[in-house]
Amino acid sequence: MVRGRDEETDRLVSEVEPSRGQKRQVVVPLSYGDSYAALSERDLLLRVRDHKDEDAREELIKRYLPLVRSLARRFSSRGQPVEDLIQVGSIGLIKAIDRFDLDRGVELSTYATPTIMGEIKRYFRDKGWAVKVPRALQDLNVKLNKVIERLTVELRRSPTIAELAAATEVSEEEVVEALESGRAYSSVSLFSGGAGDDDESLELLDYLGTEEEAYEVFEQRRVLAPAMARLDPRERLILHLRFFEGMTQTQVATRIGISQMHVSRLIRKSIENLRRYMAEDETLAEAAGGRGEV
Repeated sequence: MVRGRDEETDRLVSEVEPSRGQKRQVVVPLSYGDSYAALSERDLLLRVRDHKDEDAREELIKRYLPLVRSLARRFSSRGQPVEDLIQVGSIGLIKAIDRFDLDRGVELSTYATPTIMGEIKRYFRDKGWAVKVPRALQDLNVKLNKVIERLTVELRRSPTIAELAAATEVSEEEVVEALESGRAYSSVSLFSGGAGDDDESLELLDYLGTEEEAYEVFEQRRVLAPAMARLDPRERLILHLRFFEGMTQTQVATRIGISQMHVSRLIRKSIENLRRYMAEDETLAEAAGGRGEV
Protein backbone atom coordinates (compact mmCIF):
# COMPACT_ATOMS: atom_id res chain seq x y z
CA MET A 1 0.00 0.00 0.00
CA VAL A 2 2.79 2.40 0.91
CA ARG A 3 4.70 1.45 -2.22
CA GLY A 4 1.75 2.33 -4.43
CA ARG A 5 1.44 5.70 -2.74
CA ASP A 6 5.14 6.47 -3.41
CA GLU A 7 4.73 5.66 -7.10
CA GLU A 8 1.72 7.98 -7.34
CA THR A 9 3.66 10.75 -5.62
CA ASP A 10 6.60 10.32 -7.96
CA ARG A 11 4.28 10.45 -10.99
CA LEU A 12 2.76 13.75 -9.96
CA VAL A 13 6.02 15.55 -9.09
CA SER A 14 7.25 17.80 -11.89
CA GLU A 15 10.54 16.68 -13.39
CA VAL A 16 11.08 19.85 -15.39
CA GLU A 17 14.48 21.38 -14.68
CA PRO A 18 14.23 25.02 -13.47
CA SER A 19 15.65 27.77 -15.64
CA ARG A 20 18.28 30.13 -14.35
CA GLY A 21 16.83 32.30 -11.57
CA GLN A 22 13.64 30.23 -11.33
CA LYS A 23 12.50 27.85 -8.63
CA ARG A 24 11.54 24.26 -9.30
CA GLN A 25 7.73 23.97 -9.57
CA VAL A 26 6.32 20.82 -8.03
CA VAL A 27 2.86 19.38 -8.53
CA VAL A 28 1.34 18.66 -5.14
CA PRO A 29 -0.12 15.13 -5.00
CA LEU A 30 -3.71 14.56 -3.97
CA SER A 31 -4.07 13.07 -0.50
CA TYR A 32 -6.52 10.26 0.09
CA GLY A 33 -10.06 11.64 0.09
CA ASP A 34 -9.05 15.02 -1.42
CA SER A 35 -10.67 16.36 -4.61
CA TYR A 36 -9.56 18.70 -7.37
CA ALA A 37 -11.84 21.37 -5.92
CA ALA A 38 -9.47 21.59 -2.93
CA LEU A 39 -6.44 22.39 -5.11
CA SER A 40 -5.28 25.91 -5.78
CA GLU A 41 -5.48 27.41 -9.25
CA ARG A 42 -1.71 27.20 -9.62
CA ASP A 43 -1.65 23.51 -8.74
CA LEU A 44 -4.37 22.84 -11.28
CA LEU A 45 -2.48 24.75 -13.98
CA LEU A 46 0.70 22.80 -13.19
CA ARG A 47 -1.18 19.53 -13.58
CA VAL A 48 -2.58 20.68 -16.92
CA ARG A 49 0.80 21.85 -18.19
CA ASP A 50 3.04 19.05 -16.96
CA HIS A 51 0.75 16.03 -16.99
CA LYS A 52 -2.10 16.96 -19.35
CA ASP A 53 -4.45 16.23 -16.45
CA GLU A 54 -7.99 16.34 -17.93
CA ASP A 55 -9.65 16.39 -14.50
CA ALA A 56 -7.63 19.46 -13.50
CA ARG A 57 -8.59 21.07 -16.81
CA GLU A 58 -12.27 20.38 -16.17
CA GLU A 59 -11.98 21.91 -12.70
CA LEU A 60 -10.48 25.11 -14.12
CA ILE A 61 -13.23 25.31 -16.72
CA LYS A 62 -15.85 24.91 -14.01
CA ARG A 63 -14.29 27.69 -11.92
CA TYR A 64 -14.16 30.15 -14.80
CA LEU A 65 -17.59 29.48 -16.34
CA PRO A 66 -19.09 32.41 -14.36
CA LEU A 67 -16.58 34.69 -16.12
CA VAL A 68 -17.66 33.29 -19.49
CA ARG A 69 -21.33 33.87 -18.66
CA SER A 70 -20.63 37.44 -17.57
CA LEU A 71 -18.76 38.26 -20.78
CA ALA A 72 -21.37 36.55 -22.97
CA ARG A 73 -24.20 38.60 -21.44
CA ARG A 74 -22.52 41.78 -22.66
CA PHE A 75 -23.53 40.72 -26.17
CA SER A 76 -27.08 39.65 -25.29
CA SER A 77 -28.58 42.51 -27.33
CA ARG A 78 -26.85 41.48 -30.55
CA GLY A 79 -29.56 39.06 -31.71
CA GLN A 80 -27.86 35.77 -30.78
CA PRO A 81 -29.00 33.39 -27.98
CA VAL A 82 -26.94 33.88 -24.81
CA GLU A 83 -26.52 30.10 -24.44
CA ASP A 84 -24.85 29.97 -27.86
CA LEU A 85 -22.51 32.79 -26.84
CA ILE A 86 -21.64 30.95 -23.62
CA GLN A 87 -20.71 27.88 -25.67
CA VAL A 88 -18.50 30.01 -27.92
CA GLY A 89 -16.95 31.75 -24.92
CA SER A 90 -16.23 28.36 -23.33
CA ILE A 91 -14.15 27.48 -26.39
CA GLY A 92 -12.13 30.64 -25.80
CA LEU A 93 -11.71 29.69 -22.13
CA ILE A 94 -10.39 26.24 -23.05
CA LYS A 95 -7.91 27.80 -25.48
CA ALA A 96 -6.76 30.21 -22.77
CA ILE A 97 -6.21 27.37 -20.28
CA ASP A 98 -4.26 25.31 -22.79
CA ARG A 99 -2.07 28.23 -23.88
CA PHE A 100 -1.54 29.84 -20.47
CA ASP A 101 2.10 30.29 -19.41
CA LEU A 102 2.63 30.17 -15.65
CA ASP A 103 6.09 31.70 -15.95
CA ARG A 104 4.75 35.06 -17.16
CA GLY A 105 3.49 35.96 -13.72
CA VAL A 106 -0.05 37.05 -14.70
CA GLU A 107 -3.37 35.74 -13.46
CA LEU A 108 -5.32 33.29 -15.60
CA SER A 109 -8.36 35.61 -15.50
CA THR A 110 -6.26 38.44 -16.97
CA TYR A 111 -5.14 36.22 -19.83
CA ALA A 112 -8.48 34.48 -20.37
CA THR A 113 -10.71 37.57 -20.58
CA PRO A 114 -9.41 38.94 -23.94
CA THR A 115 -9.21 35.39 -25.33
CA ILE A 116 -12.87 34.74 -24.49
CA MET A 117 -13.94 38.15 -25.83
CA GLY A 118 -12.00 37.57 -29.03
CA GLU A 119 -13.69 34.22 -29.59
CA ILE A 120 -17.15 35.73 -29.13
CA LYS A 121 -16.39 38.66 -31.44
CA ARG A 122 -15.01 36.27 -34.05
CA TYR A 123 -18.26 34.33 -33.84
CA PHE A 124 -20.28 37.48 -34.56
CA ARG A 125 -17.95 38.40 -37.40
CA ASP A 126 -18.08 35.02 -39.13
CA LYS A 127 -21.40 33.45 -38.15
CA GLY A 128 -23.65 36.20 -36.88
CA TRP A 129 -24.54 37.74 -40.26
CA ALA A 130 -27.84 36.61 -41.76
CA VAL A 131 -26.43 37.26 -45.25
CA LYS A 132 -22.80 36.58 -46.12
CA VAL A 133 -20.92 39.88 -46.32
CA PRO A 134 -17.24 40.25 -47.34
CA ARG A 135 -14.88 40.54 -44.37
CA ALA A 136 -13.62 43.96 -45.46
CA LEU A 137 -17.17 45.38 -45.40
CA GLN A 138 -17.83 43.82 -41.99
CA ASP A 139 -14.70 45.42 -40.55
CA LEU A 140 -15.51 48.78 -42.15
CA ASN A 141 -19.07 48.61 -40.80
CA VAL A 142 -17.76 48.10 -37.25
CA LYS A 143 -15.26 50.95 -37.71
CA LEU A 144 -17.96 53.26 -39.06
CA ASN A 145 -20.22 52.63 -36.06
CA LYS A 146 -17.45 53.84 -33.75
CA VAL A 147 -16.68 56.84 -35.96
CA ILE A 148 -20.36 57.80 -36.11
CA GLU A 149 -20.59 57.80 -32.32
CA ARG A 150 -17.46 59.94 -31.99
CA LEU A 151 -18.39 62.46 -34.71
CA THR A 152 -21.96 62.78 -33.43
CA VAL A 153 -20.57 63.95 -30.09
CA GLU A 154 -17.99 66.25 -31.65
CA LEU A 155 -20.29 67.80 -34.28
CA ARG A 156 -23.47 67.66 -32.16
CA ARG A 157 -25.25 66.27 -35.21
CA SER A 158 -25.20 63.20 -37.40
CA PRO A 159 -22.12 63.14 -39.66
CA THR A 160 -22.51 63.21 -43.43
CA ILE A 161 -21.27 60.51 -45.78
CA ALA A 162 -18.43 62.77 -46.87
CA GLU A 163 -17.34 63.35 -43.26
CA LEU A 164 -17.43 59.63 -42.56
CA ALA A 165 -15.38 58.94 -45.68
CA ALA A 166 -12.77 61.51 -44.63
CA ALA A 167 -12.58 60.12 -41.08
CA THR A 168 -12.13 56.52 -42.22
CA GLU A 169 -9.98 57.37 -45.27
CA VAL A 170 -12.18 55.47 -47.72
CA SER A 171 -14.38 56.55 -50.60
CA GLU A 172 -17.97 57.69 -50.14
CA GLU A 173 -19.15 54.68 -52.17
CA GLU A 174 -17.42 52.32 -49.75
CA VAL A 175 -19.04 54.09 -46.80
CA VAL A 176 -22.50 53.71 -48.29
CA GLU A 177 -21.87 50.06 -49.15
CA ALA A 178 -20.60 49.28 -45.63
CA LEU A 179 -23.56 51.01 -43.98
CA GLU A 180 -25.97 49.13 -46.23
CA SER A 181 -24.23 45.85 -45.42
CA GLY A 182 -25.05 46.42 -41.75
CA ARG A 183 -28.66 45.64 -42.56
CA ALA A 184 -27.61 42.11 -43.50
CA TYR A 185 -26.66 41.34 -39.91
CA SER A 186 -30.12 40.26 -38.85
CA SER A 187 -33.18 39.06 -40.75
CA VAL A 188 -36.92 39.01 -40.10
CA SER A 189 -39.09 36.02 -40.89
CA LEU A 190 -41.78 36.56 -43.52
CA PHE A 191 -44.13 34.71 -41.19
CA SER A 192 -43.53 37.00 -38.20
CA GLY A 193 -46.61 38.75 -36.88
CA GLY A 194 -47.41 42.41 -37.18
CA ALA A 195 -47.20 45.01 -34.47
CA GLY A 196 -50.59 44.14 -33.00
CA ASP A 197 -51.12 41.68 -30.17
CA ASP A 198 -54.17 40.20 -31.85
CA ASP A 199 -53.75 36.61 -33.07
CA GLU A 200 -55.37 37.67 -36.36
CA SER A 201 -52.80 40.37 -37.05
CA LEU A 202 -51.30 40.22 -40.52
CA GLU A 203 -47.93 38.60 -41.12
CA LEU A 204 -45.10 40.41 -42.91
CA LEU A 205 -45.73 38.19 -45.93
CA ASP A 206 -49.23 39.69 -46.25
CA TYR A 207 -47.73 43.13 -46.86
CA LEU A 208 -45.48 42.04 -49.70
CA GLY A 209 -46.69 42.29 -53.27
CA THR A 210 -46.73 39.44 -55.75
CA GLU A 211 -46.06 39.41 -59.46
CA GLU A 212 -49.12 40.42 -61.41
CA GLU A 213 -50.00 37.61 -63.80
CA ALA A 214 -51.80 40.02 -66.12
CA TYR A 215 -48.45 41.67 -66.96
CA GLU A 216 -47.30 38.54 -68.78
CA VAL A 217 -50.63 38.23 -70.58
CA PHE A 218 -50.45 41.88 -71.57
CA GLU A 219 -46.96 41.38 -73.01
CA GLN A 220 -48.11 38.38 -75.00
CA ARG A 221 -51.13 40.24 -76.35
CA ARG A 222 -48.98 43.24 -77.28
CA VAL A 223 -46.78 41.00 -79.44
CA LEU A 224 -49.64 38.90 -80.80
CA ALA A 225 -52.13 41.65 -81.68
CA PRO A 226 -50.30 43.08 -84.77
CA ALA A 227 -49.81 39.56 -86.17
CA MET A 228 -53.47 38.65 -85.58
CA ALA A 229 -54.53 41.80 -87.46
CA ARG A 230 -52.73 40.52 -90.57
CA LEU A 231 -54.84 37.31 -90.70
CA ASP A 232 -58.06 37.25 -92.72
CA PRO A 233 -61.31 37.50 -90.73
CA ARG A 234 -62.20 33.82 -91.01
CA GLU A 235 -58.81 32.71 -89.70
CA ARG A 236 -59.10 35.14 -86.76
CA LEU A 237 -62.59 33.84 -85.97
CA ILE A 238 -61.47 30.21 -86.04
CA LEU A 239 -58.51 30.90 -83.70
CA HIS A 240 -60.75 32.89 -81.36
CA LEU A 241 -63.36 30.14 -81.14
CA ARG A 242 -60.76 27.41 -80.71
CA PHE A 243 -58.31 28.99 -78.26
CA PHE A 244 -60.23 31.79 -76.53
CA GLU A 245 -63.68 30.25 -76.18
CA GLY A 246 -62.34 26.71 -75.87
CA MET A 247 -64.48 25.08 -78.58
CA THR A 248 -63.47 21.75 -80.09
CA GLN A 249 -62.61 21.56 -83.78
CA THR A 250 -65.95 19.83 -84.44
CA GLN A 251 -67.86 22.65 -82.71
CA VAL A 252 -65.90 25.25 -84.66
CA ALA A 253 -66.67 23.41 -87.93
CA THR A 254 -70.38 23.40 -87.13
CA ARG A 255 -70.26 27.09 -86.22
CA ILE A 256 -68.41 28.13 -89.41
CA GLY A 257 -70.18 25.66 -91.71
CA ILE A 258 -67.13 23.71 -92.95
CA SER A 259 -65.66 20.27 -92.27
CA GLN A 260 -63.62 19.46 -89.18
CA MET A 261 -60.66 18.49 -91.38
CA HIS A 262 -60.79 21.88 -93.08
CA VAL A 263 -60.83 23.58 -89.65
CA SER A 264 -57.72 21.60 -88.66
CA ARG A 265 -55.87 22.71 -91.78
CA LEU A 266 -56.88 26.35 -91.31
CA ILE A 267 -55.74 26.35 -87.67
CA ARG A 268 -52.34 24.90 -88.63
CA LYS A 269 -51.97 27.42 -91.46
CA SER A 270 -53.02 30.37 -89.26
CA ILE A 271 -50.51 29.45 -86.54
CA GLU A 272 -47.70 29.21 -89.10
CA ASN A 273 -48.68 32.64 -90.46
CA LEU A 274 -48.71 34.11 -86.95
CA ARG A 275 -45.20 32.84 -86.27
CA ARG A 276 -43.97 34.33 -89.54
CA TYR A 277 -45.68 37.67 -88.94
CA MET A 278 -44.28 37.96 -85.40
CA ALA A 279 -40.76 37.14 -86.63
CA GLU A 280 -41.06 39.82 -89.30
CA ASP A 281 -42.33 42.38 -86.77
CA GLU A 282 -39.44 41.55 -84.40
CA THR A 283 -36.92 42.00 -87.20
CA LEU A 284 -38.42 45.38 -88.15
CA ALA A 285 -38.37 46.48 -84.49
CA GLU A 286 -34.69 45.56 -84.09
CA ALA A 287 -33.82 47.40 -87.28
CA ALA A 288 -35.67 50.51 -86.12
CA GLY A 289 -33.90 50.35 -82.77
CA GLY A 290 -30.52 50.14 -84.48
CA ARG A 291 -31.30 53.36 -86.41
CA GLY A 292 -32.39 55.11 -83.22
CA GLU A 293 -36.02 55.28 -84.27
CA VAL A 294 -38.80 55.04 -81.70
